[in-house]
Amino acid sequence: MSPSLENYNPIPMRNAGHGVRREQVVLVGLSRRFVLTFCLGLLLWLPALGQAAAGAASPVDPLPQDTGAAGLKQMLLRLHTTARLMQTTAHPDDEDGGMLTLESRGKGVTALLLTLNRGEGGQNKVGSNLFDVLGVLRTLELTASDRYYGVEQRFTRVADFGYSKSAEETFQKWGGHDIPLGDMVRVIRTFRPDVLVARFSGTDRDGHGHHQASSILTREAFRAAADPNRFPEQIKEGLPPWQAKKLYVGNVCGFMAATCPAENYTVKLATGEMNPALGMTYMQFAINEGLRHQLSQGAGGWSVDAGPHYSYYKLVDSVLPQTTGKDGHEQDFFDGIDTSLPGLAARLGEEEKKVPFLRPGLEKIANRIQDATEAAGKDSSRAAGPLSGAVESLRELVDKIEKSSLGAPAKNDLLTRLRGKQNQAEMSLNLALRVSLEATVAPPLGPGTRLPREAEALTVVSPGQTFMVIAKLHNGSKDPVTILNAALDGPEGWVKRVHAEETTIAPGEDYYANFGVQIPTDATLTRPYWHRNDPETDAINTVDDEMYATLTLPASPLHVHIEYEIAARKRIKSPVPDGIEKLRGKKPSGEANPEGEISADVFVPFLDDKGIERKRALAVAPAFSVMLEPGTQTIPVAGDTGCNVTVGVSYNLSTLAKGNLRLEVPPNWRVEPSQLAVEFHQRGEKQDFHFRMFPASLKEGRAEVRAVLEAGGKKYSEGYTLVTREDLDSFYYYQPATQRVSIVDVKVPKDLKVGYIMGAGDDIPTVPRQIGMDVKLIPAEKLAGEDLGRYGTIVLGIRAYDTQKDVTANNKKLLDYVSGGGTLIVQYNTDPSDFNSGHFTPYPAQLSHARVSLEEAPVEILAPHDGVFHYPNQITPHDFDGWVQERGLYFMDQWDSNFTPLLSCHDPGEQAQKGGLLEARYGKGTYIYTGYAFFRQLPAGVPGAIRLYVNLLAAGHQGPKQ
Repeated sequence: MSPSLENYNPIPMRNAGHGVRREQVVLVGLSRRFVLTFCLGLLLWLPALGQAAAGAASPVDPLPQDTGAAGLKQMLLRLHTTARLMQTTAHPDDEDGGMLTLESRGKGVTALLLTLNRGEGGQNKVGSNLFDVLGVLRTLELTASDRYYGVEQRFTRVADFGYSKSAEETFQKWGGHDIPLGDMVRVIRTFRPDVLVARFSGTDRDGHGHHQASSILTREAFRAAADPNRFPEQIKEGLPPWQAKKLYVGNVCGFMAATCPAENYTVKLATGEMNPALGMTYMQFAINEGLRHQLSQGAGGWSVDAGPHYSYYKLVDSVLPQTTGKDGHEQDFFDGIDTSLPGLAARLGEEEKKVPFLRPGLEKIANRIQDATEAAGKDSSRAAGPLSGAVESLRELVDKIEKSSLGAPAKNDLLTRLRGKQNQAEMSLNLALRVSLEATVAPPLGPGTRLPREAEALTVVSPGQTFMVIAKLHNGSKDPVTILNAALDGPEGWVKRVHAEETTIAPGEDYYANFGVQIPTDATLTRPYWHRNDPETDAINTVDDEMYATLTLPASPLHVHIEYEIAARKRIKSPVPDGIEKLRGKKPSGEANPEGEISADVFVPFLDDKGIERKRALAVAPAFSVMLEPGTQTIPVAGDTGCNVTVGVSYNLSTLAKGNLRLEVPPNWRVEPSQLAVEFHQRGEKQDFHFRMFPASLKEGRAEVRAVLEAGGKKYSEGYTLVTREDLDSFYYYQPATQRVSIVDVKVPKDLKVGYIMGAGDDIPTVPRQIGMDVKLIPAEKLAGEDLGRYGTIVLGIRAYDTQKDVTANNKKLLDYVSGGGTLIVQYNTDPSDFNSGHFTPYPAQLSHARVSLEEAPVEILAPHDGVFHYPNQITPHDFDGWVQERGLYFMDQWDSNFTPLLSCHDPGEQAQKGGLLEARYGKGTYIYTGYAFFRQLPAGVPGAIRLYVNLLAAGHQGPKQ
């Protein structure tokens, strides 16, 4: 079987490791993934754990629906079917969560969601982070939602480059079809779905060009994945072709449609059906519980009520005989497909004769699963016996198939499905026996000591660091458990000391083991496996290591794995804990001793600032994080010839470290001092170092500056930032220690004081400050008491009315400020309904969803004599050159005659949009609404956008109209 297939199936495999027996397990996640397994000796850490403050469940723990008796019933449901479904979408939050939850949790289908990009080009409704760091955040948000849907997640390497109005533009940005198509085909060939389901229709009805493209690509991939002549490099890697049986498309009746014309759909799925195990409907569980984690999309407030909800899909391609009824409809995606376990034999056709043992073996396994299901309905523990038999039978069957003469395509597919069932059966057995495992990094002061605060916890470790991992297996069964093997698997040389025993523990007892670990100098860092050299313009990610291609994120570096069995008299090891003899029971004749496997990632527990215990996956990072602050610098041509540069350095080891820090600048630029000596003494230490930089000449242009730290014979020139939230898992975003310098020919008004009220968050205020303007941030909650008369201009940050209730509550104060002679600039908001009903503008105007997505779209100056285009900078058409991602969004589409439209632009083939920049005199002051995307242009250092924005700040302060 191709190693690549392992990426998509949680299949235990053997290799070398550290523990009782020298074996290793490669688990779900990555091909050739190094997984270190630890087991711990009898170390009593329970007091520290018990002292942790109670709090919300960790986002990395299993959901309640996936634990205990409920989790067992869910796994047994999956064991009964071999059905596999794959849905494709464009962005995070596009997915049909109700359908996925129904199929996965309601029917036991093994489901996978392929999302073309990570939503890195979208707006961030909870902060100012954009582009690739937003992509990491949205990856975490989507995988949090996936836990509720019950699905696996994959991505392609194309990036979200911003809103697109056509599939043609989308494919042009993505370099044609083949880059995303190749990744989609790879996922199909590895996951091997029976049914392929596109979320969108591939027509103009889908709106966003990315939406259309995702469905167009899915139609192509349905056949391309089965063609060995398409993407033959994958075939050479050992990834065999795969033909899904059926292809469906969605959005055939509109999103959330309650009804649909019969001719528009083939299958109608009742996502509003109640599921007692979930305590709500499938749609409610998906939206109210799952999708709410996608806060950067604004999904936190979305909800649906109980009641009828449906998903409609249309069958558009199939390799099966007709599966629809006389009315042209089906009851289910899998109509016409035998998804029973014995049905795997029938799929082989004539090749079934080569494996005459297969069908009887599958029938035996199916019977054991049915026995386990019936037993679990009475008492979960009774399911352990038949499940143990199913696990053993699956292991034997996999071994026979591997040695059989089946052709490679048939063998690969069969092994993929059988190993998936083996994994599900092992997890079911653990649930039935109530056997659980956790693996944690010991506190810095050692086992048995208090949990550390977050800043002290070893959540991220660096080469050279040593620590201890503690593994704890709890025997919640009614019988003694014998530990057969406990191991910490992973890269060679990580484990320096092992204390793990083969022993037997009584019901209710815990098994502990510990491992001393040291991170080697060449350890792989925990970081995204993709990057873009210029996130503002690149539409395709560079994959740094192809073995990770299409995965969500690289997996945790350390992993614990334990093999055990329910102890029988002949297997009890010495010494036998007291009380074991009394607990031994005679097994029914012919019943095997349940033998299972269980595994766990290594986490780091800590107390947050509220004293609540939380935990985070262990990560590996460089000893130093180096960042230039800020990441962009704007220098005015007419300003001082020098500028200040701050380099922030963080240290992650406990040993003394010395080094030298310098700036690498363009030729003929000068830096003072040329370098700085640095010295760090303890882990978590952070220092800022200051340089003054002098460009060779002050004429408009761009340059890049890099910070380099040399210490311990190594160079460090990048920084990393934790991306997380209380409701999310965590990961680290890396960026080069560079500063983009934009030298801009810009004049600034004298003695103008600007007040900036942040909305959802943006980086606009930094730029006018860098060019010498007086800008003060006014917290929205202090707006009511702020003396606005101190300011010549007040600016509302992006989405201020959407996100700041204090802004809406004080809107009259803002308008009174304008009437008294001030200038108010209102930037775009994303909820036209609320904005329009709030009547926030001084004269009637209607906000709309109108936008101009093409950043190169020609711009016409409608009021060339208006002072906005003359003071303090002369604005010409060239000032609209070099803009990034988009022109603007959420333009006004209606306005009172008191407003003057200042600019006009439009996407190709569309009508002129004149509502992106409106100006009105109100009383003695000036009111401006702008939907132009200054929140992207100013941080990117776009010269013309900076000049125009300065002019907007100066509006109303330039004297008579010119």
